[in-house]
Amino acid sequence: MIYLDSALIDEAQQAMQFGWVKGITTNPTLLAKSPLSPEETLAKLRSITTGELYYQVLSSEFEDMVSEGYRAYEIIGNQTVLKIPATPVGFKAVARLSREIPCSVTAIYSSYQCAVAAEAGARYAIAYVNRATRLLGDGLALVRDMSKILHRSDTQILAASLKSAQEAADALQAGADHLTLPLNILQSMTEHPLSQTTVEQFNQNGLGISLKEN
Repeated sequence: MIYLDSALIDEAQQAMQFGWVKGITTNPTLLAKSPLSPEETLAKLRSITTGELYYQVLSSEFEDMVSEGYRAYEIIGNQTVLKIPATPVGFKAVARLSREIPCSVTAIYSSYQCAVAAEAGARYAIAYVNRATRLLGDGLALVRDMSKILHRSDTQILAASLKSAQEAADALQAGADHLTLPLNILQSMTEHPLSQTTVEQFNQNGLGISLKEN
């Protein structure tokens, strides 16, 4: 599936009109850009999409993470996917929360972390592809390694931190199951100069059915 990575209401409305964007991912940085409170933003985003809506917990203590996860579920309902950081306490929270609420493990930078995510019951393991390239040298290699670890599990790879349409395609070829992208890159994925040229040639030289009934 392909998701919008944004917490802005107008961007969500545009993306959902495309018809092929399946849900919305947010994070604390994106929520901070919304003029509304996080609670109001999530409630509005929930009403815009019928798909999954991701919320990342900000708490760092186990009990607080669990409480925040349940609070997010109260706001978002059955569309909720919790994003929980790949930390020791985060994996513990996933093991607890994933029994009742779909969870993803975010900020994964190693294949062994994604192995723990699968064992903890995460539905998704999130790889920050471009950021991993900057920090580790090859974000696509991280996706390939994660894919090898997870291929027999129920945990799927969501590729994030993608800076171009080509990088998004490369992530899928490396083994990602899903993508989350900002609005401008979603738009760019529908375009290619040769496609436009080909369509113009068809329009100039061809015939089609009439839009008027006989």
